[in-house]
Amino acid sequence: MEDPDSAACRSAAFEWLQSELRSSDATLSRSSLEIGFPYNSEFVRLVGPQGIFKPKQIAHYPLSITTTTKGPYQDSFDPSGDMLLYSYRGADPNFHENRKLRDAYRDQIPLIYFFSTIPGIYLAIYPVFIVGDNPTQLTFEVAADDMLQLRYERDDTDDDTRRIYITRQVRQRMHQRSFRDRVLRAYEERCSICELRHTRLLDAAHIIPDKDEGGEPVVSNGLSLCKIHHAAYDSDFIGIRPDYQIVVRPDLLDEKDGPMLKHGIQEINDQQLNVPKRVKERPDPERLRVRFNEFSENAHK
Repeated sequence: MEDPDSAACRSAAFEWLQSELRSSDATLSRSSLEIGFPYNSEFVRLVGPQGIFKPKQIAHYPLSITTTTKGPYQDSFDPSGDMLLYSYRGADPNFHENRKLRDAYRDQIPLIYFFSTIPGIYLAIYPVFIVGDNPTQLTFEVAADDMLQLRYERDDTDDDTRRIYITRQVRQRMHQRSFRDRVLRAYEERCSICELRHTRLLDAAHIIPDKDEGGEPVVSNGLSLCKIHHAAYDSDFIGIRPDYQIVVRPDLLDEKDGPMLKHGIQEINDQQLNVPKRVKERPDPERLRVRFNEFSENAHK
């Protein structure tokens, strides 16, 4: 069991995250996590130089585990998708930070998992618990849980089922947020059609839907679009050719409706898409071709 002072500090960290994320855009910067939150006339840091981190205000168990930005989001899960995987610090299972995380596993201490969506930006997953230890693979298994389980008496008999369900939901959140942040960064946080720069009004749109073959969560399968143009693209009001030319559905060009249709849709016909500077981050012409063929077929129905 954790000593009362450390447990109170840990609870304060969870409460601060809840308050902070209600007023932010669901992610936190590395700098804000390094500063931490005010507690008993000082600041408690949430991350440190190493991935397994314990602030000085907590006596023994770690407070957080942190990823770095490296590769697709699937690398953070076991093959079933039911559990997050977290790598040991180094290759020695008995390294002191690995031992402390193992202690948190033994005593079922709640932790915070900071997932890096792009360099310097983190999605906070909490509470999480270490639910498995694999010394031969040098990984811990991690499951997400419900904050309500920290406030009321836990029903241990239902832990596994609940945690698998919540962790699967977390996987989807991580997928969506990582894809969104990488796409918006590539497009310098502006709509690729109208150049709107208000990030809360921007989406990362898939060219090929993620449920279809070729719908991987990679930047070249994404477009940064404002919510209006995202809806127009998904509804086949507009299409984008492999040469990045925007095409408005023919029947809409003669329609009379108001300024939004005129300036937001009709006037972008034959306009060129604004694409990322880095060639590998630009929309994949082959994916655009597949999607544009579907648009053309639907436009003539």
